[in-house]
Amino acid sequence: MPPKTRRSQFASVIRASGDLLTVGAAAAALGCDRVAAAKTLARWAGQGRLRRLRRGLYAVVPLAARSGDRAIEDPWRLVPELFSPGYVGGVTAAHHWDLTEQLFRSVFVFTARPVRSRDVEIEGSPFVVRHRAERLLFGTRPVWRGTARVDVSDPHRTIIDMLDEPSTGGGIRQVADCLRAYLASKDADTAVLLDYAARLGNGAVYKRLGFLLERDGRPGPTLDACRKRLTRGNVRLDPALPSPRLISRWRLWVPEAWLGAGRD
Repeated sequence: MPPKTRRSQFASVIRASGDLLTVGAAAAALGCDRVAAAKTLARWAGQGRLRRLRRGLYAVVPLAARSGDRAIEDPWRLVPELFSPGYVGGVTAAHHWDLTEQLFRSVFVFTARPVRSRDVEIEGSPFVVRHRAERLLFGTRPVWRGTARVDVSDPHRTIIDMLDEPSTGGGIRQVADCLRAYLASKDADTAVLLDYAARLGNGAVYKRLGFLLERDGRPGPTLDACRKRLTRGNVRLDPALPSPRLISRWRLWVPEAWLGAGRD
């Protein structure tokens, strides 16, 4: 094939797909089957025009890129291709919604795809991945990162996810700080918060939420709702921390440092 034709092929694929290419998108742009498209993408990668990120997924290498530079600078843009259906959540979403100033290098992602490893690195960008059943992918909002539409948990879902699994919020102390910031924000809506907790269906959320509200001296309907919705069994405030003391009214094991306002 003449070089000019090859250049026009490459340009047509980029126009159709942008700077993230899949075999399926390339096949549609080139008017060929997937096998031929995969061979073409592999050839372009061998020529240094593309960088293979994962099987079937390539990124266009910028003309000014140096060896070792990332082809995709914003890791959020990889989320739809790598983890859809899913969303950016946890402490990454908390930072996006100004619930924390802490910015973690890893991007926290919830996905309905099978999760083989909870820690994934793609082209130098680390992702912390958690599985969610597809029916639980609610409470998200779309944001645009360049040409990529990325779903991110809304402020209410962000808090609920972190209460469900404190490690996704950077630990319970960070989660408590984010909860305070949420309750002080214009987005705060405790009715939505409780609705999301019910839809998620993990009783530990009510135990952690009620304990944190009581500890901060926040009486009211939300605290009462948490008391009424307590499930059986005891859980840890943060599964990652030694928690020798049981707060029986919240059915919650807590670290010694967290005793005080929440003490029996």
